[in-house]
Amino acid sequence: MTAIIRVMLVDDQTLVRSGICGLLALTPDIRVVAEAADGAGALALAMAAKPDVLLLDIRMPQLSGIALLQQSAALLPPTILLTTFDDDEALLDGMRAGARGFLLKDISLERLADGIRAVAAGATVFRPALTERTRSAYESSAGVMPPHDAGERLTARETEVLALMAAGFNNGEIASALGPSEGTIKNHVSSILAKLGVRDRVRAVLRGLELGHI
Repeated sequence: MTAIIRVMLVDDQTLVRSGICGLLALTPDIRVVAEAADGAGALALAMAAKPDVLLLDIRMPQLSGIALLQQSAALLPPTILLTTFDDDEALLDGMRAGARGFLLKDISLERLADGIRAVAAGATVFRPALTERTRSAYESSAGVMPPHDAGERLTARETEVLALMAAGFNNGEIASALGPSEGTIKNHVSSILAKLGVRDRVRAVLRGLELGHI
C-alpha cells in the first residue's frame, strides 16, 4: 500500500489554495491535511496537523513565508516555497532560511506532485522553479556576460565558494571558512561569474542551482 504524504498549504489567495488542493486531490498518494491563509498562525497549525511537507507562499500579509521560515524553520516540516519568481533575492533568502525547494505556482500537477514527493523523501527541488523562467532572463539581461566555452567547468574549490555564496557568506567570511586570502576568494568569485556567464553573485547562485553545482 502506498504511503500517503500529508501536506499543509499556506497561501493568502483563496483561489490559489483551492486550485492546488483540487489538483493534489487527483493524486493517489498526496493529501492536503491543513490550510492557512497567512503565516501568522501557520506554525501552531503545522504542529497540530503534523504534515510531512509544507507548501508555503513567499509573500503574505502579517507574516510572509520567508519570515516564518527565518523564525521557525527548526519547528516546521520540510518546506517548499511557492513563488511567481519575480524576486531572485527572495528565493535566496528562502534557501538560506531553510527552504527545501521552490515551485512556481503555474507548474503542472505532475511537477508539483513530483516536487512534493522528492522533498518528502529528503531531496531538494530548486531547479524545477529555475529552469522555467530564468534561462531567458539570464540571456536577455543587458548585463549578462557571454559564457566561456561550455566545456570549462567549475573547479572543486570554485564549487565550494559558490555553495558558501549561496549561504550568504561574503568574501571575507568565505576566506575564513576555506583558508585562502580574501583576494584569492575574490579571484575565485570572478572566475565563477565568468564561467557561468552572469554579472553578479545572485545570478551566479541561481545559475549554479540550475546547472546542479549546488
